[in-house]
Amino acid sequence: MRLITHNMLKCHVKNCDNPDKQFPLRFKGAELEQVEAERNDEFLVRMIPRLDWRALLVTTKELGIELPENIPEEPENDDAFLQALHAAILETHVKEGSMVCNGCSHEYKITKGIPNMLLAEHEI
Repeated sequence: MRLITHNMLKCHVKNCDNPDKQFPLRFKGAELEQVEAERNDEFLVRMIPRLDWRALLVTTKELGIELPENIPEEPENDDAFLQALHAAILETHVKEGSMVCNGCSHEYKITKGIPNMLLAEHEI
């Protein structure tokens, strides 16, 4: 699972204790893999407004990945920023582990890079 995907996932447990803490899900026992991908600056620039930058920073810090605290005024002209963003959201893959909700502690397993977001009947 790429971090771009993680940035769009949140907990959907019906009785989650604190809905404000459903996003971002934190990683537990994450096994990371760097998978080289072709860089597409136009795609990266178009994705910036769709990303929750605060959540992405929380996640990357948790995983030991460095990203600038702020998005540059003209990101399309900042090669170092685009490379760091590309490496973080498109080349960093979580292969195994789990994601945990900070509100209700529900755990979503990640197996072979695929997150299981299905809920049991009593959680819906």
